[in-house]
Amino acid sequence: MKVLCTSLASLPASIPKDVKIFTFFERSDNPDVGGIGNGWVRQLERAGFAPSIATWDFVLFAFAVCAADFAILRKRTADAWTREIELEITLNDAMRWNQQATKLEHMLRTLTGDFWRLRFTDGGPPPPAGNRVLCDRDCVALLSGGLDSLVGGIDAIAQGKRPIFVSQLAHEDTEKQVAYASMLGGRVWHQQWSHGINFKGPKEPSTRGRSMGFYGLAILSASLLPVRQAEVIVPENGFISVNPPLLPGRMASLSTRTTHPLFMQQLQAALPLLGVDVRLTMPYQFKTKGEMLVECADQNTLAQYASSTTSCGRYRTYNRTHCGRCVPCMVRKAAFLRWNPRLDKTVYRYVSLANSGKTSADDPMAAALAVLTARSGGIDKLLGATLSFAQPTERAIYRRMLEAGLDELATLLERDGLL
Repeated sequence: MKVLCTSLASLPASIPKDVKIFTFFERSDNPDVGGIGNGWVRQLERAGFAPSIATWDFVLFAFAVCAADFAILRKRTADAWTREIELEITLNDAMRWNQQATKLEHMLRTLTGDFWRLRFTDGGPPPPAGNRVLCDRDCVALLSGGLDSLVGGIDAIAQGKRPIFVSQLAHEDTEKQVAYASMLGGRVWHQQWSHGINFKGPKEPSTRGRSMGFYGLAILSASLLPVRQAEVIVPENGFISVNPPLLPGRMASLSTRTTHPLFMQQLQAALPLLGVDVRLTMPYQFKTKGEMLVECADQNTLAQYASSTTSCGRYRTYNRTHCGRCVPCMVRKAAFLRWNPRLDKTVYRYVSLANSGKTSADDPMAAALAVLTARSGGIDKLLGATLSFAQPTERAIYRRMLEAGLDELATLLERDGLL
């Protein structure tokens, strides 16, 4: 299916039935045309944003990817998963982007597991022209409301950094994001936004490409910094980033690749080619979640706020309560066990994995089988080609981290009687 993301001024007069169209920042009168970020440019101008063409085009690209990811349903494809997405985006410097289209298609293939065809045309909405504001911050840090981002913020402050905290609005985490940014001294420069994607019809729930919106917001925020090659801190533990297959068929895009090292390498390599002077850093790519908690620079602050964070992949399903049995919940529980189990005051729908009911995706059983596979045949038997993305000098470091992550999960499974 084809998706077109364009400015209202470049909107075609007639809309083919097989094309889904979105307009950037201004709503069309046509109810069949979706919208992205209606009215957002005016907000940015009032806030003093005046990003470069390169930065703004990246924001347009990131939001367009999110829109296409939402608009095309996986269940309507031949294998009920892999899509062929033809995405056309109107930008301000289309020539530069068309020169990198193949690299960007490969990057999105890594992220979402789909086959992408990208085409860029001129006529995109111009960047905000606010009275440029330079702040007293020196980096950007993603602040989702999750436990890893809390640790990342605490550690950044302890290291003397002064981040702009960037959050994607989420109904269940909005207040937490504000509270954490305020606690960390960054409330004034906390950027809390939504991509504002709206359209008629059902929305694809897997949202493997949603993280592109987060990176777009972070890179836009970096345009406020009075430094060259601004740092954007992506705080995610290495176990979840690599997301090793717990079962033989659980691989590639069936597991999220939001911060997968290969995707992050491809994204970082693309940025300077697109004229974006930003450096993505992943300070915890070789750490488990438990190690992040144990090594956090401010244990008192972490102990005060850790249980209020959100980790669950099914948080909305259980009325804003952690389910306690999905992979992110198990990794969270295991991390608290490694750190200090008495500090885990999280409310879980299923406190014990032994009494977590039956689901079509039995994550606790998959975790148990993964641990047993590694114990019987070694970690490489479980991983297979999982680490093929890594440089030879890094594979031993990744292997150690993944073994440690499995050990944390094994402790949880043993506590609950599944091992």
